[in-house]
Amino acid sequence: MSDINVNQVLAQMRTMSIEASSKSIKPEQATGESDFAAMLKDSIDSVNETQKASGALSKSFELGEPDVSLAEVMIASQKASVSFQAMLQVRNKLVNAYKDVMNMPM
Repeated sequence: MSDINVNQVLAQMRTMSIEASSKSIKPEQATGESDFAAMLKDSIDSVNETQKASGALSKSFELGEPDVSLAEVMIASQKASVSFQAMLQVRNKLVNAYKDVMNMPM
């Protein structure tokens, strides 16, 4: 198993941050038009991809592939868990907002 270098992890986090910030600015958002449904679908797809990657990495580790360390598997698992929990909280807020709007008097 390989040891995780702290500087390497920080560099990966910076790279992912830059990628996330560049992906978050789309042409329709720059013009003021935003499609909430498309943004929500992209977020759900991103969470799904994170979970699939975590599952694949876990399976690779279980099969004994030498290039996959336990630390990488645990980090991927935690990333998937955190992204899912965040999406769950967004869903809960949307459901509460919907209930509030439906309970408004006309």
